[in-house]
Amino acid sequence: MKERFIENNIEYILAEDGIYYPNLQLPEDNETRPIGLYGSLRKSYLKEYHPVLYIDLILSGTLTKHLADINEAAHDRMNLIVKQMAEQQGITEQLKLSDWFKWLQAMNNIQASAGEIVLSEIVYA
Repeated sequence: MKERFIENNIEYILAEDGIYYPNLQLPEDNETRPIGLYGSLRKSYLKEYHPVLYIDLILSGTLTKHLADINEAAHDRMNLIVKQMAEQQGITEQLKLSDWFKWLQAMNNIQASAGEIVLSEIVYA
C-alpha cells in the first residue's frame, strides 16, 4: 500500500488505522498586528454567538486580521468618544491642575461610559 497519493488535486495520507485521509491544511494567517483586548472579546463573541462566521474566518485565514481591525477600530472610537465627552462635560487640563481628584473621577466615568459604547457599537455588533 502506498503511504500517500494524489487524487483530484488532494493529497491523501495512509493513517495507522489503514484508512486514507485527506491532508488538509488551513491557509496561513500572516497578520502581525496584536488583537488586543477588543479583538479577544470579539473572538469570544464570535465563537459563542456566531460560530459559522467564526469558522469561516478561520478557514479563509482572515480571523487574526479581522480581530486586529476590530481592536484598532475600537481604540480609535474610544479615543474619539472620550475626547468628545470630556469637552462636552468641561473636563479640561486646567481642572486636572486645580483639582486632579475631580478630574480623575470624571475621566474614569467617561472612560467607562465610552467603553460600554464601543463594546455595543463595534465588538458585539
